[in-house]
Amino acid sequence: MTGAGSGIGAAAALALAREGCVVALTGRRREPLETVAAEISKAGGQALVADGDLAAQETAGRIAAAVVKEFGRLDILVNNAGGNITARQWARLTPERIKYMIDMNLNGAFYCAVAALNVMRPQKDGLLIHTASWAGRFVGLVSGSSYSAAKHGVVAMSYSINMEEFQNGIRSTVLCPAEVATPILNQRPKPVTAEERAQMIQPQDMANLIVYVAKQPATICVNEVIISPTWNRGYAHAAGIGPSRT
Repeated sequence: MTGAGSGIGAAAALALAREGCVVALTGRRREPLETVAAEISKAGGQALVADGDLAAQETAGRIAAAVVKEFGRLDILVNNAGGNITARQWARLTPERIKYMIDMNLNGAFYCAVAALNVMRPQKDGLLIHTASWAGRFVGLVSGSSYSAAKHGVVAMSYSINMEEFQNGIRSTVLCPAEVATPILNQRPKPVTAEERAQMIQPQDMANLIVYVAKQPATICVNEVIISPTWNRGYAHAAGIGPSRT
């Protein structure tokens, strides 16, 4: 589970642990991972904390090796790490900001997928679940160009895994949620109110979806899920009944 210290990752890790999964928790900051691991342990589950910067090329392979050493196999990768920046408009982009966004949202996902596939191929079994975004399917101004481009790349990555790896019993699912009430909203140029967050997809909603995908039989591949809250702020703004989201 990447990006496991908060938001979707933390909720999904707890939900999978409740289903009997042994969960490896990965993220850049160890302290939040330890907190999630403690919650899992308190609920009677088992978790391994393996912190690291997934944008670094060597991190994913190191963590995958640690998981195999500890548990002997890797059955599910939840490829969830990502983030955004406040200075996301084209006029404010710099090469450094672009690199940060692509490393965080696309390159890291690729490194994790490669590391997981290297373990799963000999098993002839495995499931990869990637958190992309509504912005990975629909280009808009709110998420920013670099985030949208990276998440489009994650969608393409997942489909290409299925095209090549089905013969090894491996399935890949990409999730494209609209706005989710997670800490990434704190990076929005315009603050998001508590009332607006309450109308969004909640981390537990995404956790329930991840568990649903994980519980499908090995003969079934859920290729993609596009999910939004009923009160879609983009639709509301387009209809002239909501505040600007930029």
